[in-house]
Amino acid sequence: MPTRIPTTQFVRQAPGCREMPTHRFCYWHALHALAFVMACQAPKAADPPPPTAAPPMDSVVVTTQKLPVENRIDRKVYSVTSDVQASFGTVSDVLSAIPSVDVDPDGKVSLRGDTNVVILIDGKPSTQFAGSAAGDNLQSIPAKDIERIEVLTTPPAQFRAEGAAGVINIITRKKRPQGIAGSLQGSLGSAGRSVVGADTGYSSGRLNASVTAGFRHDYRQRMLESNVQAPNNPPAEVLDNKSSLNERLRRQVPTVGLKADYALDDRQSISGSVNWGKRGGLRTYTQFNDSTTSSGVLTSSSRRVSAGHDPETDYDYRLGFLRKLARPGEEIEISVHRSTSREREHYDYTNDSFIPAAATYYNNLNLIEDHATTELGVDYALPFSKTRSLKSGYAFEQDDFRYGNAGNNVDPLTGIQTIDPAVTHFFKFRQQISAGYASYQATMGNWNWLAGLRAELTHTDAQQLTDNVSNSGSYFRVYPSVHVDRILTEETTLSFGASRRVTRPDPSNLDPYVDHEYTPNLQAGNANLQPQYTQSYEIGYGFEGHGLAYQLTGYYRRNRDSVTDVTEYLGNGLSLTTKANLPNNNAAGLEFIANGHIVPKLAYSLSGNLFYSQIDATALGVPGLKSTTGINAKLKLDYRPAADDSVQLTVTRTDKRLTPQGYLSAINIVNVGYKHQVRADLTAIVTVSDVFNGQRYERFQSTPTFTGDYLRAVRGRVLYVGLVYSFGSTKKDKQANFEYDQPG
Repeated sequence: MPTRIPTTQFVRQAPGCREMPTHRFCYWHALHALAFVMACQAPKAADPPPPTAAPPMDSVVVTTQKLPVENRIDRKVYSVTSDVQASFGTVSDVLSAIPSVDVDPDGKVSLRGDTNVVILIDGKPSTQFAGSAAGDNLQSIPAKDIERIEVLTTPPAQFRAEGAAGVINIITRKKRPQGIAGSLQGSLGSAGRSVVGADTGYSSGRLNASVTAGFRHDYRQRMLESNVQAPNNPPAEVLDNKSSLNERLRRQVPTVGLKADYALDDRQSISGSVNWGKRGGLRTYTQFNDSTTSSGVLTSSSRRVSAGHDPETDYDYRLGFLRKLARPGEEIEISVHRSTSREREHYDYTNDSFIPAAATYYNNLNLIEDHATTELGVDYALPFSKTRSLKSGYAFEQDDFRYGNAGNNVDPLTGIQTIDPAVTHFFKFRQQISAGYASYQATMGNWNWLAGLRAELTHTDAQQLTDNVSNSGSYFRVYPSVHVDRILTEETTLSFGASRRVTRPDPSNLDPYVDHEYTPNLQAGNANLQPQYTQSYEIGYGFEGHGLAYQLTGYYRRNRDSVTDVTEYLGNGLSLTTKANLPNNNAAGLEFIANGHIVPKLAYSLSGNLFYSQIDATALGVPGLKSTTGINAKLKLDYRPAADDSVQLTVTRTDKRLTPQGYLSAINIVNVGYKHQVRADLTAIVTVSDVFNGQRYERFQSTPTFTGDYLRAVRGRVLYVGLVYSFGSTKKDKQANFEYDQPG
C-alpha cells in the first residue's frame, strides 16, 4: 500500500469578497488575505521548523485499486494504464470511466454536465476533436497508448483559456523500459468487430523511441426518431409529423504512430512525433417520414434510402527542443505542432413519395471538411527556491477550417447530374490567437498557492464563398486564475480554485448554411454568435484514513452568452435547429469521490455530481427562469478472487439536462468485464459494454408553436474477447486492465 497523503486543500473566501457581486473575481482581496495569513503563520528565522512539513509543490498522491487519482493543486490526474498495459477500447471508453466526465451516444463529452470542454493530447489540441466528426473520432481512436487523464476544472495560466467547463488533457505513454520491449494485442467482437495492435519501444542511454500500430474494424447501428406536433392549415387542426431513421456504419480505422526523444548532452534534448490515422467505411440508412392530422388522416408519406462513405485522414506532427539553463530547474522549451484532418463524404439518395404519389427521384451530396491547427510555443521555468517558482511563456495558434457541400440531381435514365444550388455551399474560417502568460507558485508552511494571468488577442476571418460574404473581428481579453491548498491535519485538506474562461463559437456553428442531410430536421449555424465567458469557483475538502478516501468539491459557474440550440417549426413537417446566445445561465453543484474496500477482495469507487442549473432564455422568447436539479453518478466494483483473476462492474448514470425549450433525458449504462492472467506475459480479457442497451437519449421541446420529441439511440451492447501478449522488459509488469467499447 502506498503512503497515505491528504488529497486536497483549499483556503476560505478572502475578506471583502462577500460585499462584492458574486460574478466578479476577488483575486486582489484573496491574495492580500492569503499574504496576511501566511505572514501570521510563517515561523521567524530563529524558530524551529513547523511540525508538519510542506508537501511537494507538484503533486499529492492517492492510490486506489482501480484508476488511481493524483490530486495536484490545479488538477486531478487519473492513471488509466501502465507503460505496457493495453486494451481494446477507445478514447471514449477511457473518458467514460473518469469521475464527472460523461460521453453521450454521439460521442459528445461533458464535464460536470457542461459540454464546453477542451480535449488536448499531451497538452496540444487535435483537429480530430473539432468539427462535426469529433464524436465519431472519439469513439474510434484506440486508447491503448494512453497513460493517464488530467482533468482541470479551473485550468492555470499555461493552458489556453478555451473551454468553459475546463480541460481534459490526455497524456500518452513516454517512459519505456530499458532495452527493447513491446506488446501484441488481438480481439474479436460481436457483429464482425475486431481489434489488432502492436507497439514496441527502445530505450538506451540518450535515445528513447517507440512505434505503435493498430487496426480496428467497427460496426455501429443508430436509430433516430422525431415526433413534432404543430398547427396545420387551417390552424385549428394539429399535424403530427413523425420521422424514423435506421443507420448502419461499417468502419475501418488504421493508425500508426512514431515517437522519439534524444538527449544531445546533459543540458539539451530534442523530441518529435508523427501520428497518422484514417477512418472510413460504408454508411447506409433508411428513413421514413409521415404526417397525420388529429383525425387520423395521412397527409404525406415518403421514404429516403442513403448509401455512401465518410473517409477521414488525420496527421499530427510535433517537434520540441529543451534547454536547461544556469540555475537548477531553470529551463526553456520551444515547441512546434501541426494537426490536420481531411474529410471527404459522398452519399447517394433514392427518394420515394407515396402520399402524394410522385415518381422516384435520385440525388447525391458531396461534403468536404478540412481542419488544420498550427502552434508555436515558448515556455520558460525559473525556480527561485525549492518552494517558489515562476513560469511564463508565449503561444501562437492558427486554426483553419473549410467546409463545403455540393449537391446534384441525377437523371435516372442518362445518369447526367445537374447541380442543385439549394444544397451547394462553401465556407472558410481562420482564427489566430496570440497569447502570453505568467504564473507564480509558492509553498509556505501548510499553504501552497498558484496564481496566474493569461492574455489572449484573437482575430477571426469568416468567408461565405457561395455568396461572397465575409466577416472579421478582433478582441483582447485577460484570464486570471488562482489556486490555494491548505493542509489541515495529517488526514484532511482543503482547497480553493477560481478561473475565468472563454468558449469561442465552433466554426461550423458560424456557418448560416441550412444542412439538408437529415430532413425533416434541418440544421443551420448563426454568423452572429458571440464568445461565451465563464467565471468558475470551487472549494474542496479531502479525507484519507482508516482504509477510506473521499473528496467533496463544491463549485459554481456563471456563464454569459453561452451557445444553445433553438428549434423552430417551418411548416409541412419541417423543423430548423439553429444556434443562439443565452444572456445568462448558471450552474452549481457538489462533486463527490469515494474509494475503499467492502471486503479485502472487493474494492469500490463511487463518484457523482449533484448539480443545479438555471437558464434565462427570455431573450429567445421563452418566458421566465428555468431551473433543474439532478445527479450524475458512477459506481465501479472490482472483485479479485485470486491473484490472476479480476471481475469488474461499472454502472454510469447521466441525469436529465435542461435546455431553453425543454430538456434532455437521462442515460444509464452498465459495463462488465473479466481478466485472467494466463502467464506472466499473456493476459486474456472479456468485456461486455452497455449490457442493457442504455445508450439512448431523448430531447423534449415545448414552445407556443410546436411540441417535439427527438430520440437518438445506439444498439450499444458489444462483446469483445481478446489476448494481450507482452515481450521484452514489459513481460515482468502487470498486464492490461479493462476498457470498454461504447458504440455511438
